[in-house]
Amino acid sequence: MDESSRKSEETPATSSASGDLSGRQLGDFRLLRRLGHGAMAEVYLAEQASLKRTVAVKVLRPELADDPMYLKRFQREAQAAASLVHANIVQIYEVGHVDRLHFIAQEYVEGHNLKQWLARRAPPDLPHAISIMRQVAAALAKAAEHGVVHRDIKPENIMLTRSGEVKVADFGLARVVRAGEAPELTQAGITLGTPLYMSPEQVEGRALDPRSDVYSFGVTCYQMLAGSPPFLSETALGVAVQHLKTKPEPLESLRPDLPPALCRLVHQMLAKDPDRRCRSAQEVLAQLYRLHLDHADTWPEDLPSWEMVGVETAVDQRFEATHRLSAIMHSEPSRVSAQRKRLMFAVGILAAFGVGGVLAWSTMREPSLLANAEAAPALPKRSTAVQQYLLASRIGTAEAWQSVIDYYPEKHVAQRAEQQLARIYLQRGEYDRALAIFDKCAASGASDPALRAFGLAGHCGILTLQGNYRRSAEVLDELLPLRTHLDPEMGQLVNRAIQKNRSQLGVQSGRQWDEWLAEQFREDDADE
Repeated sequence: MDESSRKSEETPATSSASGDLSGRQLGDFRLLRRLGHGAMAEVYLAEQASLKRTVAVKVLRPELADDPMYLKRFQREAQAAASLVHANIVQIYEVGHVDRLHFIAQEYVEGHNLKQWLARRAPPDLPHAISIMRQVAAALAKAAEHGVVHRDIKPENIMLTRSGEVKVADFGLARVVRAGEAPELTQAGITLGTPLYMSPEQVEGRALDPRSDVYSFGVTCYQMLAGSPPFLSETALGVAVQHLKTKPEPLESLRPDLPPALCRLVHQMLAKDPDRRCRSAQEVLAQLYRLHLDHADTWPEDLPSWEMVGVETAVDQRFEATHRLSAIMHSEPSRVSAQRKRLMFAVGILAAFGVGGVLAWSTMREPSLLANAEAAPALPKRSTAVQQYLLASRIGTAEAWQSVIDYYPEKHVAQRAEQQLARIYLQRGEYDRALAIFDKCAASGASDPALRAFGLAGHCGILTLQGNYRRSAEVLDELLPLRTHLDPEMGQLVNRAIQKNRSQLGVQSGRQWDEWLAEQFREDDADE
């Protein structure tokens, strides 16, 4: 870095005591606001001045800067990760430091991580599951080509954009595997990964290779498909022991709707012995491609294609040709059937003129099918809570979500179904029914900030819609400490409520919210 990039420009409002670096200039990057924080680093939304683009800047906690070995390792590994140019990897733009602040500037991905995505939705169906899995596998295959082991693959490090693209994050803290190099397991706890997703060799402190990432990816896939991780315990040690000794519950018994081949693949990724595991992410990718070919007829058009940058699927071309021939042969009967249908349709048009008047008269006396759709019989009970949730998510009616709650009231999915139900009632204008659910979420969410935030946001939105602006402003103040837990939809509802309250009450509306909004959306007069 040149001399000018080492200068730190700090605004008078910077709150060093609180650790929030918003407003500071780190070289070419102006930190706008803090997006999140962890044990090792904080992430900020920033603007790169030279290119006028939005980036994410991860800043290493200052207390870790006192360890020369850690700093050397941080820089070496982050620079190695910067060489991983791939569509499914969050790109690193720059690694640098200003004074004692060491940072990584990287691509800003607008969307949710997989953990947030799953919290708002049911486990994905087959096409979406394969789409997510193959994009992560492609990223890991690319990393393995360069000898990079991520060491912390988990839902939080898998980003999903609104268009369905997947990007693996936090390669900046990955480790480059070098022959004869001993594992470093005591530095800031990084190599230990996250207990829920650690490979057995991580638990035992052994040397790691790309197969360790395959295991962690397998745990992530199991959680994505089953709704919860394969191993749970009240302590990290309890989870670690299970990684070493316990077999996960068969995925096929939890998701009988999935192809057995996909379930077997996930369990192969979860093999305790690395030698019995999938040898690489490349092998995982090849098996996923075969699954895709087997089920190509169900593949939605809006999902990302199978084109990959620098990664081959290693599938025998004869295998693919066989599947294509099979698909053509299966399509022939449907073509003949379509021709017959067109002929019958033409005959039917002629007959329709004769009976059309009678049909029109009779249908006018019955409610429309669309208007009467929600009067349909209750949904049948499915064998698992996950299947019931999947069915409800496909149908999307209040009755469908209510079936999840009725059949599986004790399951975690019932809580998610209630949230979907509250949204439907709110959109219908059935405020009393929606408010009952929002208040329940707010009251029972003492140990779940996201649930409490959801409840308070819904409550304040309804109060505003009902014209009770002063009470809504009070609820907004309760919501203030939990604002980062709101999903985009509820965040939009809250923003609308804030605007309406302020137009009605002026400065009396939510003083703390006014201060916070002014901080988040302030205009930098110095730049104008």
